[in-house]
Amino acid sequence: MPTLDPTFARSVSGHVKLRRGKRRSTWYAKWRDAQGAQFERRLGLDWDQKGPPPPGYLREKDAKAALGLILADARRGAVEQVRTGVTFQLAAEEWLAWGIRDRDWKPSTLSDNRSVVNAHLLPSFGPKRIERITASDIEQWRDELVDERGVSRRTANKCLVVLGAILERATKTHGLVKNPAREVAKLRERYDPNQYDFFSPDEVQALADAAASPQDRAVFLTAAFTGLRMGELIALRWGDVDFDTEALHVYGSYSLGTLTAPKSGLTRTVPMAEQVRDELDGQRRRVPHDRADLVFPGERGEYLDGSALRRRYKKALERAELRPLRFHDLRHTFGSIAINQATIVQVQAWMGHADIDTTMKYMHHRSRAGDARLLSAAFRAKKRKAAKKAAPA
Repeated sequence: MPTLDPTFARSVSGHVKLRRGKRRSTWYAKWRDAQGAQFERRLGLDWDQKGPPPPGYLREKDAKAALGLILADARRGAVEQVRTGVTFQLAAEEWLAWGIRDRDWKPSTLSDNRSVVNAHLLPSFGPKRIERITASDIEQWRDELVDERGVSRRTANKCLVVLGAILERATKTHGLVKNPAREVAKLRERYDPNQYDFFSPDEVQALADAAASPQDRAVFLTAAFTGLRMGELIALRWGDVDFDTEALHVYGSYSLGTLTAPKSGLTRTVPMAEQVRDELDGQRRRVPHDRADLVFPGERGEYLDGSALRRRYKKALERAELRPLRFHDLRHTFGSIAINQATIVQVQAWMGHADIDTTMKYMHHRSRAGDARLLSAAFRAKKRKAAKKAAPA
């Protein structure tokens, strides 16, 4: 890079500016480079409380210090390589805080994202300054996750999405010039027929028979034959159960101490098969209730403890001598069985998938026994039409 004339270098100048908003105020850096071009960059939110500012927040002296780094780089003609002074760990912490504060993440979403950050991102990028993370670094890390740490391609891609989201947020809050993760492609995910293992109806019955209580039995059968997620089962109330129309209405989900909307953000209605209807009819006869009460309550009428329910589920698997599938695989059981009796659009609606591509994974379990007969019938019909046209008058 050519050396700048010292006269011009001394003309580089700037200042910080606090812009006050309705909810919060933000620090900006404004400066003029050696050629007279003017620039502005967002530095972070204003911190006017006692104690050190949390990630993403600045006091006036912090904003001025950040401006000093920008001006020093501008005098060298390297403003595009601005030193943010922010490590990846700080950027990740700010992103998680932003998710809670501004994106209203569900507790389960926060837990999943924090797990990815702690297990896969911080060990590799934690102390590194964000502007020093390159696309090559990310590509090598992505490949090492799969080749050396034994992580599945699906999980590696999920980690890449989280990494990209953190760096994208850093371009808005920490002055990162560009997000290098944008240049790194996801790995192609190979289809694994065992990825979505599920139980047969007979195995579900065996699991139910091995349950430690009538309520657990009803929970297991309802999960497997309606596809409700655990949080949705825990949040289900008697007012959501319609025995007249044989349907369950899914309005909420309970996880980690918080009641939220279902995962897709949309309510849905799920048909109540006779097996589920009979179990829930038995449950309502056993438990005194009104419409506002939980269908599957804890001992004192409170929400069930999901961790304890998982432990009882695992014990029931052992007693039934079934392979150790996850509780969530009861939902896959519903999808894999339902796809053989309903259209993919119906299954999507019942399971509450926002994207039909998610439902498509169950198509691998759809029986193909009748496909040849369908095509044969179609071809015969066309053959008859062709013969009719060719027949002499």
